[in-house]
Amino acid sequence: MGGVDLFDEFEDLTRTADAILGYSIRTLCLDDPDRKLDRTRYTQPALYVVNALSYYRKLRETGVVPDFVAGHSLGEFNALLVAGAYDFETGLRLVQKRGELMSQATNGAMAAVLNASEREVRAVLEEGGLAAVDLANFNTPSQIVISGRAEDIETARPLFQTGKHLFVSLKTSGAFHSRYMEPARAEFARFLAGTSVSELQIPVISNVTARPYENHRVKELLTRQIVSSVRWSETIEYLLGYEEMDIEEIGHGSVLAKLTKKIRREASDIGMRQANPVEKSPERPVKKPVESADVKVRKWNEAYSVGTCVRSTTGDYGNLETATQAIVLFGHRPAVYVHGYRGYFDLDELEPVR
Repeated sequence: MGGVDLFDEFEDLTRTADAILGYSIRTLCLDDPDRKLDRTRYTQPALYVVNALSYYRKLRETGVVPDFVAGHSLGEFNALLVAGAYDFETGLRLVQKRGELMSQATNGAMAAVLNASEREVRAVLEEGGLAAVDLANFNTPSQIVISGRAEDIETARPLFQTGKHLFVSLKTSGAFHSRYMEPARAEFARFLAGTSVSELQIPVISNVTARPYENHRVKELLTRQIVSSVRWSETIEYLLGYEEMDIEEIGHGSVLAKLTKKIRREASDIGMRQANPVEKSPERPVKKPVESADVKVRKWNEAYSVGTCVRSTTGDYGNLETATQAIVLFGHRPAVYVHGYRGYFDLDELEPVR
């Protein structure tokens, strides 16, 4: 996992981590003599510490505070740390507890399905009688992670190995981000209830909603994250909705940076496919065409002026107000920037307040 220079640079925090965890985080990350690093109860604290120290180094070198933060699954705890929800020690204790609880899940498995949309994955699972399998991670529009009982994931394997899709088993110890983590969610909620959470100083995009956290929902959403899908693709698309948005990965590796590039590319491809639909098949009934993003934007701007009072249909954000005219993002997404929310909303997720 690396991090030797980080541990030397932040000796006090490294000692603090050792005292909380009861073992040497340096030894775990650099040597791993007992082969524990791939076990989630050890992986999660290790990632949290390395991510945190990496951010502190970046902040020390540049003095630049991000406008937004987001983290994939465990990384969301680091995002909340950066936003001031809690201090380093509190976050590590939360992550340690989360790892312990999630490690207790047994007989679970996860697999990545590549070259398949959410609709295609759901259709294959339904046709295969695998309603007990959940969609755990939406990493990109065409990379979905499924999660469930080990036998069900194995049953799904041949259904996704028909030539069009790719099926890759993941090295996990449980069915994370699925209904099977409910015992862990319930116990983590009780643990989190005794933790003090401060008001966020930077917007944090939630894995559960793919929208910024509201201060009064931090504990709720952080708990729900254990059993909910990680809506990463939507998170990145949301952030890319801001002009000149520069997304940088902090911490170990470059997995998320690569996902961001893929999301950018696939979002653009989706727009091209919608603009150039496949010719109708004479063997199938012709469906009523869906309104294009351009048409939705034109109709919205004709009907509603800047400053229109609107309400979200997907979350309880209260009454909001449009700050701009509607536009087409990524070539396919009809959206409008909204005051009181500091971001873009899909037009399909808004209704004017009469």
